[in-house]
Amino acid sequence: MQLKTNSEEETILLGERIGRELPPNSVVCFFGDLGAGKTTFIKGLARGCVSASTEQIHSPTFVYLHIYEGSKTLYHFDLYRLHDQDEFLSMGFEEYFFAGGICCIEWSERIAALLPPHCIKVCIDHAGNNERKISITPWDE
Repeated sequence: MQLKTNSEEETILLGERIGRELPPNSVVCFFGDLGAGKTTFIKGLARGCVSASTEQIHSPTFVYLHIYEGSKTLYHFDLYRLHDQDEFLSMGFEEYFFAGGICCIEWSERIAALLPPHCIKVCIDHAGNNERKISITPWDE
């Protein structure tokens, strides 16, 4: 699925629609440059999954993981500062893939070999000012 959003709010709304539909144990992997809109998309996804306000959602860059509770549980990972997949394993984070919640992983390429085969891949690219090109595909495509 190829989409285009024209504003931050449109990106949030897209994430929200998808967040409402994700079943338990979904793993959503985000790709894009710094500032591409990964966290913005996850703000919407969290609004759809756990009814969190967008102001409550922040990237866990320095702590790796934030957990948001609601009708579903959202595990928001930011692996930008992760050294390697062994560090991820040493923290026991792989257990969250099957903990009954929704895992959103920014910089998931750092643990590509550990990801379950049912992942959803979200690629976000700048397309001008506030415009974003968003591609959503199964991991294996």
